Amino acid sequence: MSYIEKSLGEGERLIAKAHFHWVYQLIAVLALVVLGIVLIGIWIWLVMTIRYYTTEIGVTTHRFIMKTGWIRIDTQEIALHNIEGVQIHQSVMGRILGYGQVIIEGTGVDAVKLPSMLADPIAFRRAIESAKGEK
Repeated sequence: MSYIEKSLGEGERLIAKAHFHWVYQLIAVLALVVLGIVLIGIWIWLVMTIRYYTTEIGVTTHRFIMKTGWIRIDTQEIALHNIEGVQIHQSVMGRILGYGQVIIEGTGVDAVKLPSMLADPIAFRRAIESAKGEK
C-alpha cells in the first residue's frame, strides 16, 4: 500500500496520481549505457531509478500530497482550499512528448515544485482544479 493510500483520512479518497513520464527512465538507462563505463552513469541511473520508484504525488478530496524518499521520507501537503494557483512549465520537447513540470502555489506556504518530467501535467492540473471545485 502506498504512503498516500495509508494517509487518507475518514471520508477522503484519492482523485488522481501523477507519474514520471517514460522519457525519465529512458534518460536514466541512457546514462547507464553511455556513461556506465566511467561509473558516473551507474550513479546517475541508480539515483534516478530510486527517485522514480520512491516518489508519490497525488490529489485527494481534501489535499495535495507529495512524498519523496526511500530510507528518509519527506512529504509536502497543501489543503485544497489553500491552493492559490497551479503553473505548468513545458519545454518544446515536453509539449511534443507530453511531459512537464507542475508548480503549486499555496497561501502561507512556499511554492511546491514537482519533478520536471511528469507525464501529462495538464491532466494533473485539471485534477487539482476539479478537486478544488468539489469542495
